[in-house]
Amino acid sequence: MSEETAADRNVEIWKIKKLIKSLEMARGNGTSMISLIIPPKDQVSRVSKMLADEFGTASNIKSRVNRLSVLGAITSVQHRLKLYTKVPPNGLVIYCGTIVTDEGKEKKVNIDFEPFKPINTSLYLCDNKFHTEALTALLADDNKFSFIVMDGNGALFGTLQGNSREVLHKFSVDLPKKHGRGGQSALRFARLRMEKRHNYVRKVAEVATHLFISGDRPNTAGLILAGSADFKTELSQSDMFDPRLQSKIIKLVDVSYGGENGFNQAIELAAESLQNVKFIQEKKLIGRYFEEISQDTGKYCFGVDDTLRALELGAVETLICWENLDIRR
Repeated sequence: MSEETAADRNVEIWKIKKLIKSLEMARGNGTSMISLIIPPKDQVSRVSKMLADEFGTASNIKSRVNRLSVLGAITSVQHRLKLYTKVPPNGLVIYCGTIVTDEGKEKKVNIDFEPFKPINTSLYLCDNKFHTEALTALLADDNKFSFIVMDGNGALFGTLQGNSREVLHKFSVDLPKKHGRGGQSALRFARLRMEKRHNYVRKVAEVATHLFISGDRPNTAGLILAGSADFKTELSQSDMFDPRLQSKIIKLVDVSYGGENGFNQAIELAAESLQNVKFIQEKKLIGRYFEEISQDTGKYCFGVDDTLRALELGAVETLICWENLDIRR
């Protein structure tokens, strides 16, 4: 991920954090606050039908005030849905309802947006508050890590993003074992064995390049190599392994299985290293800032007023900002 897209991503994350905060604080009277989340490959028609059914159910609510506000909220959501012919690539989130402001006035809220990455949750809730747990989960970790699990039986390629894991590709391999056969010279047998192992490592390296490099750069925040034998070490030191991926290796882990079980075990063993990646990125950023200060280049400023002035002059290259800053600009 280039610095540009990473920065845009961080702004998106910040926007969602602000949104979650304001949604969490909102309270309504009765159960007229609707939280609706539609995952990427879902159909708008299915959700419309479900809303129509809900409308029918809500018509039986005894309390007149509550009934009218719930029906009003469902109608608003239905109107919002009509603006979409199909669910956007990353899914769709809609929050709608009547909230009570601090002054005791009632105010209608209707928010719909496509999240910045796929949201794999389906949700429809009518409550006296908005449910934002799924959005909070989106923010947990947006780094995508790649895994290669290889042993004597085959290799598996997978990715982990937040808490959703995905197997991209796997293949099995039949490598000769280490014992000599009658009538074959040990040397010739060893040479064949080495050749097959070499071809296997080369195939893994080629598939890794194909899967984890897009547009000339790695599409992953870090790479974990896992396996039982010394294949992973061989791969990491091999000339056939793409140098762009070599620089992304975070850790080599020993797992006792191959395939899916090995993938799960590798995720557990590498968890600590993965948490440190975001921390290291932030450390790098702050490090650059302190470098400018220590060399006294004059290319740095701090404090709200100075920073805003620099922003107005268009002289800011990197802006480091505290999330809970209460400033409207």
